[in-house]
Amino acid sequence: MSKLIFTLILNEVLSRNRIKFSLSEKEKDQLYMEILNHFGLAGGLNVCEALERAWQDPYNKGEIEDFIIAWLRRRMKRVASESQTGII
Repeated sequence: MSKLIFTLILNEVLSRNRIKFSLSEKEKDQLYMEILNHFGLAGGLNVCEALERAWQDPYNKGEIEDFIIAWLRRRMKRVASESQTGII
């Protein structure tokens, strides 16, 4: 269930910031785990509830959104540098 909440959050952040970037399931899983670890939710009993409550709080919502955007920017840079590798 928390994965569904995360997907809704990710989609909202992408649409609100007009970011057109698709992630593989592996990348989504990685981002999901990094968010849980960063915000201290990993290993909790009610991760779904905690993530949803965090998203409803204005301060935490901003922090989660900033984290996702920063993560996506790093990923976009990595993808861009990987695509340039080997070009002569």
